[in-house]
Amino acid sequence: MDMIIIGIAGILTGIIFTVIVIYTSLSSLVLKEDISKFNFEQTEEELQKAISEMGWKIPKIHDLQETMEKFGKPAVRKVKVYEICHPDHAHEILSRDNERIVSSMLPCRISIYEKSDGKVYISRMNTSLMGRVMKGVVPKVMQSATVDSEKIISSLLR
Repeated sequence: MDMIIIGIAGILTGIIFTVIVIYTSLSSLVLKEDISKFNFEQTEEELQKAISEMGWKIPKIHDLQETMEKFGKPAVRKVKVYEICHPDHAHEILSRDNERIVSSMLPCRISIYEKSDGKVYISRMNTSLMGRVMKGVVPKVMQSATVDSEKIISSLLR
């Protein structure tokens, strides 16, 4: 009987530990953040150049510092979010009814921002991980988009 109680306690401890590890590391799994080797303006220039060279487009750039000012919020450090799109990848998803649900994650986004340590950071969603839980062509397309996105930012990272 004591062995059964010890076994159950071990299993419960393992489950609790696993839940804690998953909960504390979830944001680092879903989102990736790296330090740029350039200042903010150079990071922007290099990012735009790399996006173009990889055949991607930039439908929109959101200047969140400017947006906060426009809405009367106190000044924040520089933050720009680049919406990037590769028409081939997007079309493969958007042309299929069952995959169109992923449209809320399109276009892909790359964020450039400053922190109080004076460094410039680049963040993006781990689309490859997100795609793994999807069906149809989505995993393949998101994996391909992830490979491209990582190539785009690789020359910017320390």
